[in-house]
Amino acid sequence: MQIFYAPEIKGSTYTLPEDESKHCIRVLRMKPGDKLLLTDGKGNMHTASIISDNAKHCMVQIESSQREFNKRPFHLHVAIAPTKNIERFEWFLEKATEMGIDAITPLLCERSERKTVNRERLEKILISAMKQSVKAYLPSLYELTPFQQFISKNHSEAVKLIAHCNSWELTPMQDLIMKGKSVLILIGPEGDFSAAEVKAAVDKHFTEVSLSTSRLRTETAGLVACHTANLLNRV
Repeated sequence: MQIFYAPEIKGSTYTLPEDESKHCIRVLRMKPGDKLLLTDGKGNMHTASIISDNAKHCMVQIESSQREFNKRPFHLHVAIAPTKNIERFEWFLEKATEMGIDAITPLLCERSERKTVNRERLEKILISAMKQSVKAYLPSLYELTPFQQFISKNHSEAVKLIAHCNSWELTPMQDLIMKGKSVLILIGPEGDFSAAEVKAAVDKHFTEVSLSTSRLRTETAGLVACHTANLLNRV
């Protein structure tokens, strides 16, 4: 069944936004009586059927609903420096959403080559990836945040990690993941975190970790972190 994003869904009927209506009726050529899925991105998944095939205001009837659809057993937050080539960062967002992630914070670091992001475009990529992978939770995308400001916040995650390549004798990330416990991991820019940034994070109770015996690109490191956390939680 096709899945559509319905962030404001309430009641027993719902009118799809214009862009979703157009995709449903003109692109997919769906008709009254056809069934589809709706998610609000907050864990609710609804099965519905079309009752009006208006290409601008497609209306559907809700037939059944499921709360906490495929809810994952832990919370994963990745704070990562956007890449100079924004397409690589967008690829990370897409694949991390498909794999399973709860929150993403773009980081502005000492060695960051990209200092701005188009949040609206990135949100659209997250929504598309959520629908593609039939998920009911839309990852939270936070504002681009300076590194020092970010680590100074009172983060509630049980496990706080910073991955870097400044040393080859770091504890592997998988040795510190605790099943069912929330995780926050920091991933640096192409030039990696500076020694001063690593020290500042450690002073704020982040633990240094390694993601691989190889030197990884930023977006690859982010995805490895997602995969490792999900694998160890068996999701």
